[in-house]
Amino acid sequence: MAKFVMMNMVFAVVLLKSAAAQTVHVVGDSTGWDVPKNGDTNAFNTWAATKQFVVGDILTFNFASNSHDVQQVPKASYDACTSSNPIGTLISTGPANVTLDSAGDHYYICTIGQHCQFGQKLSISVSATPGASPSPTPPGSSSPAVSVGVLVHMMAVVMGFFF
Repeated sequence: MAKFVMMNMVFAVVLLKSAAAQTVHVVGDSTGWDVPKNGDTNAFNTWAATKQFVVGDILTFNFASNSHDVQQVPKASYDACTSSNPIGTLISTGPANVTLDSAGDHYYICTIGQHCQFGQKLSISVSATPGASPSPTPPGSSSPAVSVGVLVHMMAVVMGFFF
């Protein structure tokens, strides 16, 4: 009986941990949060196009303090490269971690000099859940991960009777 309880506890912890998993995205990967060297003013958006961002994920902006900063701004400020309408607090100490706490479009710029105009800005779209789509899930269907989780749990229960 003790093994059965222990197996169920381990399963519950694993299931909860996987459900709460978040992805850490290092902005710009190995390049970091810096003015694009090749003059590509769309470099960070090209990087973001290969990623999926979900509420709870973390953006890591790798930069040297006093050389760059990160400010979340609305779209109009992003387009104009101005920090006149900031969202939240300016982050001037690198590296900086930003937790994505809401779904929708998010815009980030560097406010130092003309860094934003030279391409040090990022626009991302954040989903409420992984693989979220505009159409709702039909009633009665479930995700494969949940179905597999239920099967594994049932196997643990059955095995608990034998050990």
